[in-house]
Amino acid sequence: MVRLHRIKLFLLLAFTGVCTAQNDITLSVFTVTSKSMTVQWSGHSGASSYKITATPKNSPERPVFAQFSGNTVMGSVNSLSPNTVYTMQLEAMDNALNVLSSAETVETTAPDVPTIDQAYSKNSDSITVEFAQVSGATSYILRAESKTGDFFFETPAAQSPGTVVGLQPYTDYTLSVMSVNSGGRSQPSYPIEARTVVVAPKMNTSSPSNDSILVTWHPVEHAIRYTLIMIREGSSTRLIVNTTDTWVTFDNLDPGISYCIKGMAWDAEGRIGDDLTVCQITRPDSPDVTQVLLTPGRSLGIAVYWMTVQGANSYLVLASNGQSCNTSDSYCFISPQECGQNHSVTVTAYNNAGPSSPSQSVGYITYPCPPENIWVEEPTAGNCSVVWEEVPLVEYYVAFIKRDDGTEKSCNTTKTTCQFFCMCGYTYLTSVFPYNQAGTSLFADVRNYTTIPCCPQDVTVNLVSTETLEVMWSPVKGAELYETTAAQTNSVLHCNDTSPVCALSDLTCNSLYSVTVTPCSELRGCNHTCTPHRQETAPCAPEILNMTQTTNSTYKVLISTPNSPNTNYTISATGRYDRHTCQSRNNSCELTQLPCGTIYEVTAVASTAVGKSLPGYSKTLETGPCCPSTVNVTQVTQAMTNLTWSPGTGASSYLATLMSPRGEAKCHTLDTHCLMGCITCGTNYSVQLDAISSTGHKSQCQYRGFSSSACCPTGVKLYRRTNNSLRVYWRSSSPQAYNHTVELYGTGANYTCFAAAGSMYCDIQEGTCGDVYTVVVAPVGKSGEKVTFCLPRTYSVPCPGSNAGMVISRRRRSVK
Repeated sequence: MVRLHRIKLFLLLAFTGVCTAQNDITLSVFTVTSKSMTVQWSGHSGASSYKITATPKNSPERPVFAQFSGNTVMGSVNSLSPNTVYTMQLEAMDNALNVLSSAETVETTAPDVPTIDQAYSKNSDSITVEFAQVSGATSYILRAESKTGDFFFETPAAQSPGTVVGLQPYTDYTLSVMSVNSGGRSQPSYPIEARTVVVAPKMNTSSPSNDSILVTWHPVEHAIRYTLIMIREGSSTRLIVNTTDTWVTFDNLDPGISYCIKGMAWDAEGRIGDDLTVCQITRPDSPDVTQVLLTPGRSLGIAVYWMTVQGANSYLVLASNGQSCNTSDSYCFISPQECGQNHSVTVTAYNNAGPSSPSQSVGYITYPCPPENIWVEEPTAGNCSVVWEEVPLVEYYVAFIKRDDGTEKSCNTTKTTCQFFCMCGYTYLTSVFPYNQAGTSLFADVRNYTTIPCCPQDVTVNLVSTETLEVMWSPVKGAELYETTAAQTNSVLHCNDTSPVCALSDLTCNSLYSVTVTPCSELRGCNHTCTPHRQETAPCAPEILNMTQTTNSTYKVLISTPNSPNTNYTISATGRYDRHTCQSRNNSCELTQLPCGTIYEVTAVASTAVGKSLPGYSKTLETGPCCPSTVNVTQVTQAMTNLTWSPGTGASSYLATLMSPRGEAKCHTLDTHCLMGCITCGTNYSVQLDAISSTGHKSQCQYRGFSSSACCPTGVKLYRRTNNSLRVYWRSSSPQAYNHTVELYGTGANYTCFAAAGSMYCDIQEGTCGDVYTVVVAPVGKSGEKVTFCLPRTYSVPCPGSNAGMVISRRRRSVK
């Protein structure tokens, strides 16, 4: 690590100035100290030596010189003055000491080396250094190194004293100081050694009781004793304890008061280390309960009041029945409480140190509970009695009987029964309140009693959806619940509700149900003498089984028939812009006039006199893509054609095919054109184009055939005849006979001749001799068009008598 830091230091000082030479030499100052500078320069061709002159700019001191051999490119100039501006001049000289080139720069030497007065540690992670400040220094650098060499650290300081932080406790360090100015840093000062102090003990505090505090800590390394200073909150009195143990107990303290303890450790040299302060509050004193009251309201509870104590943050009220409440006030509510109970409560104060001792218990009593079981007996029609179970610790009861029309009656009794007159079709609400010396309960259980209800007379049954019946009727007096049933041959569906309406859903489609409304009451049961009503559900939804194409625009749809024979079925095909339908009473139907290249959602619906079914699950029907309306075939070369066509609706790709007995050519493309090779000349081709949709549906399209151009002749030769005429000869490659045109292009004249079908030569009367000709022989189609892509050939034809009448032929491919 020391070596790494020194490398970083050299890099920080490495480059302080670069100067461009007068001619072609450069000078760089790399290292600056208070008495030397190290420079580097680029070599100069022809230089046998280099001279460096350091001249002080604003000082009467004499210049300092240094000379180096011609192979040297780096050197140092020593014996300089600290904090001085120098002009550094480099001269490249030959053997005669003539200056070949020179360069100069201006640099400042670092200030003088400072001296350390003293170094001391007040904290376990830092050492403070006091030193004598140096003239010309703009700042200082403090350096700390461990004696083991595994720690090296530098930190800047504006002036003396300076502090080095980030050190380890109770560790020896070697410290030095360097002065800094614009020129660089000085050499380190004479080092001095110092040791950091020990860390403070990490204290843990607790309050075992309301008058004591226990302080514990782990032993501090290199500490021989400890000092603890305790101060009471709001007081300036200090209690100082010196100990070699790792715990101290402070007794005879005040309850609920905060105390702050400062802890310090001493090392063997008698130096005190860091200090750490912790605060601890003692446990609070026990509170005194002043009052316990029953709280009125819908829920029985108690309110507990007490006197607050010093230093308490919260209070816990605990009842003998296990209930409790927490609060920071001087009162608390515990709810709910059970009726007819005798309990006691205690209060405990809490703060951060823990709980106090519980207060003395205070007792309380609650009022009696209402009867748990109340019922109404009707031995004969109209003769009713309220009956309840006996409740302990009750002096008397008050029974209330209220009819649903508002009529109310009450009776006081010491017995467990009370008689009253009841009419059929009414609901009676009964309740009983017991009394004792503490009073009566704030609530009582209410029991309902209803006489047997009558059957509703205006029942209506409507089919609101394909498989749901809505049953409605007028409310019946005395009915608490209505049971609606829909009975079929093998199953019965129930609907229980308190409202005079019921929806019987999830019924079986295309079925006849018997619907009955039965009014009920909880105590008297149901009236099962009501008349049923008959209703049929809507037909079942058909399912699309299969769809097949019968013609270009007709598709046959096969469906399931889950209903009776007199059911009508409607099949709909819905597209983006149109809709097609067909109807049937059997399992099939034909959708006609469906355009090509279109996607339809096909659904089926059944209908009867009762209504319509839900639409069956739809299926997607994609008609085949439309065939392109126009197709054009253009021959590009003898073996290559260009096929183009108009877009087909619904088609995303195309497969073009040219077929002939001699072979076929294919091209699969996303475009509306295709360049096709491997075409045989002079051949009739049939043209087929497959339009393919993105889902793979294919339409085969046939078009008018195409005939490739005649084949270019082979074996073309040029001969001179005895009568000074030229004969062009060839061999035909086409199975059919074609007219041919022959063109000769020479430097002196151009010639053209035509050969009839079946002829394989053509004679041309030459006007000039000794010329070079380009010969093109091309067949002419039946419609008179000439093949334009036959290759030209070049021949050299000498004059008669030259070369014994021989013809020299040269063939080359035309670049035209």
